[in-house]
Amino acid sequence: MTAPQRHPRQSRPVVVVGIGADGWDGLARASQEALGRADVVIGSRRQLALLPGLDAEQLVWPSPMLPALPGLFDTHGRREVCVLASGDPMFHGIGTTLVRVLGRDRVRVLPHPSSASLACARMGWPLDRVTVRSLVHRSVTTLVPDLTDGAQLLVLSQDAGTVAEVVALLDGHGFGPSEVSVLSQLGGPAEARQDGRAQSWAHPDPDPLNVVAVRCHAGPDVLRATRTPGLADESYTGDGQMTKSEVRALTLSALAPAPGELLWDVGGGSGTIAIEWMRADPRCRAVTFERDPLRQAQIGVNAAHLGVPALTVAGTAPGAFTDHPTPDAVFVGGGLTQPGLLDACWGALPVGGRLVVNAVTAESEAVALAWFARHGGALRRFQVHRGEPLGGFTTWRPQLPVTQWSVRKAAGSKTGAQS
Repeated sequence: MTAPQRHPRQSRPVVVVGIGADGWDGLARASQEALGRADVVIGSRRQLALLPGLDAEQLVWPSPMLPALPGLFDTHGRREVCVLASGDPMFHGIGTTLVRVLGRDRVRVLPHPSSASLACARMGWPLDRVTVRSLVHRSVTTLVPDLTDGAQLLVLSQDAGTVAEVVALLDGHGFGPSEVSVLSQLGGPAEARQDGRAQSWAHPDPDPLNVVAVRCHAGPDVLRATRTPGLADESYTGDGQMTKSEVRALTLSALAPAPGELLWDVGGGSGTIAIEWMRADPRCRAVTFERDPLRQAQIGVNAAHLGVPALTVAGTAPGAFTDHPTPDAVFVGGGLTQPGLLDACWGALPVGGRLVVNAVTAESEAVALAWFARHGGALRRFQVHRGEPLGGFTTWRPQLPVTQWSVRKAAGSKTGAQS
């Protein structure tokens, strides 16, 4: 979600008060005093209903909220404004949005214990070892990369229906034996808990204000799929046009994804490189360029199934390049001999960006060698042999050898393979 770029003319700091299901009585004195001084209090209807009678004007957030924020704070710029947030405002909360909109010097945050802290207290889990994911305005499939045997997950729900989505996802991905606890109205007088297994979950929908705690248990036939690159080829569906598991792991190692970085995957095939780039960290982003409409659709299916539904599937390279932000890294796995393609990829990269090229034909290898001669970098060749049955014995079946060129773009680098 992109915040407005203009900072409103806010003359006084906005005080963001974290509030829990325990309402006014659960607030620290500083938070109560800030609300008592306020001219305007802004929050959801549920949050405002937790307050006692105050002299302040009370406003419910407009919908859609984000576009309205600059004008809202311009209007009340000279008044004492308090904003209510659930729990810790800086933990998947409105506090982070207001810092982007108003600037950090214009926001004062008074936090309350987060829902994650309260949930770990109830479960007896160490917060520093728990994976916390929010499904507020996110697909339930984003949980898939976190599903490993023994993992402890806290899921912040969008609403009461989130629980059914989570248990269905667990069961559908072979984690039906997982222990599930739904913690509702944490910290409040109506706090409740429901426990069960994903595969046999039979509780009615809980209160919309809930957190789902999951202790993952894999079923006996689950195909292991961690965030480490090199997922089994069977993890993907398609026409077989993909970078195979062993080479994929080496390719992701050369690309070296880091949180928040953007990859361009040129010649997407089944989407394997872009998908595993995004699985490396929830903040990683990717655009895959694929000209075949059937493969485009298949990439989308694979991305959703493997937990990265936000993968952008674009059209033919390099024509579609101008529609997307500057990449931090580019992988070329197809179309290397297409005139001008590698020049366009190189031109799109900023200084310091990484380019990794895999070649399997003599012609594409010649292109990679020419660029290596001009720009340097690292040149490697891989060939993987897999053991396969031959009658009653086992033999080694070679896969196609792959030539890989990887390079980091230096300042002053020229375009093309020749001067």
